Amino acid sequence: MNVNTSFPVETDASAPQSAFALWVRKRRWFLLAVVFPTLLAALYYGLIASDIYISESRFVIKSPDQKRGQTSTLANLVQTTGLSGGQEQANEVLTYVRSRDALKALEKTLDIRDKFSTSQADALSRFPRPFSDGSFENLFKYYGKRVDARLDSETSTAIIKVEAFTPQDAYLINRELLDLSEALVNKLNGRAQSKGIVEAQKQVELATQRARSARVALTQYRNAQAVIDPSKQAVGVLEIANTLTAERAALQAQLDLMQRLTPNNPSIPALRNRISAIGTQIASQDSRVVGNGSGIASKLGGYENLLVEQEFATESLNAANAALVQARAEAQRQQFYLERVVDPNLPDTPLLPKRLINIIVVACVALCLYFVIWMFMIGVLEHSPED
Repeated sequence: MNVNTSFPVETDASAPQSAFALWVRKRRWFLLAVVFPTLLAALYYGLIASDIYISESRFVIKSPDQKRGQTSTLANLVQTTGLSGGQEQANEVLTYVRSRDALKALEKTLDIRDKFSTSQADALSRFPRPFSDGSFENLFKYYGKRVDARLDSETSTAIIKVEAFTPQDAYLINRELLDLSEALVNKLNGRAQSKGIVEAQKQVELATQRARSARVALTQYRNAQAVIDPSKQAVGVLEIANTLTAERAALQAQLDLMQRLTPNNPSIPALRNRISAIGTQIASQDSRVVGNGSGIASKLGGYENLLVEQEFATESLNAANAALVQARAEAQRQQFYLERVVDPNLPDTPLLPKRLINIIVVACVALCLYFVIWMFMIGVLEHSPED
């Protein structure tokens, strides 16, 4: 009797364990594929995951040219198409913010490596991540996940978002990135300005040297040939020669009249001598103009060549100076500056991680994968040949 009464008791005690074990065994794949990942996510995001603070700043790139008066409708239409209003420069700045150069600058100024590897962050969130080392390339990949720089097409403003494990670190990193961006804009301005102005200044220096050389050459020619302006001097000599020729003609007419009327006039020899002297003077003046070696005509060609060179060099200098003024005005018109629309904020509440949403996402993804695999297995079993 004791054996019979004790046997049913053992059977009743083991029945719940067998039922629970059977239930677990029957649903073991669901528990492993869905329930277990969800519990791990709840454990991590609920108790382990560190708070992440986000600091945001916004800026635009403008140029002084945008402040000019009202333009025509066609000009406004052109300005609203394509990259205008400094958007191209904003894209260059954002590219720099996402670059290795910006990360290197942050390493020097803020020691960003220590801020990302702070002890306030959990092991899965801080740098370096599990199964990775502390190399610069891994730091750059981590930096790309913590810093977001993009252009908001709706407001046409550039946005910099920085994630960090303390509010102060997020604020400092964002502020430093904004300062680096402003320094980059100034650097690009200086590069564009110097490129155009330096080239124009070089042309002015060359034109100045050419004009100076032309003036020196003309002065040396005048001193060597003992002339000031051969063309004007030739005109003066020809005027004298013409005057003497007219005077000789008048005297010759007077002489002819005396020889017909009073052949024995005692003034005739003196008049002949005077005509002869005037003829000598005319020949002397003509030789000054058209002499073979020392005539003004022989000096006129070289003088005119030097004069043309001086005039051309002076015109080139004036053109170079005008180009320099235009280059400076163009460089001033193309100057861009960074205007801060929203300064970096000091966050007071962590926005990440979104704990409940992340747990729900993990559960939904695990459940979807479970049902996909389950449907796949059902299809395989249905189409398998029966034994």
